[in-house]
Amino acid sequence: MTPRPRLLRYVTSGRLLGLGVALFCVFLVLWVVPSRGEYIFLPDRAHPVAPLVTVQGGHEPANGGGIYFVDVLVRKATLLEELFGGLHKGADLYPASAIVEPGTTSSEQNTIDAAEMLDSQQVAAAVALRSIGNKVETVDSGALVTAVEPGYPAAGKIEPTDVIEKVGTTAIATPDALTKLMAAKPIGSTVTFTLLRGKTTKRVTLTTVASPSGPKRGVIGIALDQSLRVKLPIPVSIDANGVGGPSAGLAFALDVLQKLGRNVDHGLKIAATGTISLNGQVGEIGGIKQKTYGAREAG
Repeated sequence: MTPRPRLLRYVTSGRLLGLGVALFCVFLVLWVVPSRGEYIFLPDRAHPVAPLVTVQGGHEPANGGGIYFVDVLVRKATLLEELFGGLHKGADLYPASAIVEPGTTSSEQNTIDAAEMLDSQQVAAAVALRSIGNKVETVDSGALVTAVEPGYPAAGKIEPTDVIEKVGTTAIATPDALTKLMAAKPIGSTVTFTLLRGKTTKRVTLTTVASPSGPKRGVIGIALDQSLRVKLPIPVSIDANGVGGPSAGLAFALDVLQKLGRNVDHGLKIAATGTISLNGQVGEIGGIKQKTYGAREAG
């Protein structure tokens, strides 16, 4: 009579083991497989700016303080994080529409973020030097493409962050100049654009189509902003170490001043965040909750 209970115990143990393996597999899938539409914002520890900024003739004071920039780790959420609201301390979930501009792929958005970081670096240096009496020149240098509309002639040919420098043989200094020039082109016109993509010059030929807002106006489907080139009186080099977006501009500007002998931090560790414009105005801040966590973690 003894084998029967043993068999029952064996079968029960086997079922429990199988259930455990199944649950583990489900957990693993939920943890690894990305969500289709949700992104997660995670805190990242605040980073010292001093190692990233070099100013000719400048130095970082050894007073125990320092300027720190705060950023946010952004990635696609996993299914598990989506189901349980983020799981991590200080995390928030956002739909893809809040992260990626409409009509822009994730790859293109990364390119835009990287370009915004580069712009923020030169603006930060310009603001810092100008604030202590240095002469800083800015030169209009073309029409910056900020978005490309899917389904229009520019899609797949022109990319966000391209700078349009010429239309045909006509040099373009501002977005308004480009808009006026294109307004004179009838629908169906073939137009050749000379543009700067990174450090590479490209020529793209497109045919205009009717604008949905004005059937008699020809368009190629791009949004524009002003592209500026800043001429600094002394060399300033900033390495963002792979971080994208413009919101470290304020921190960079403060550290440039610190290296030029201004006692910005008064021996304290200062976390700073915010975009900065050429007139010195501090603008919007994204991910303030996660950045606050990151500042606290860095003390």
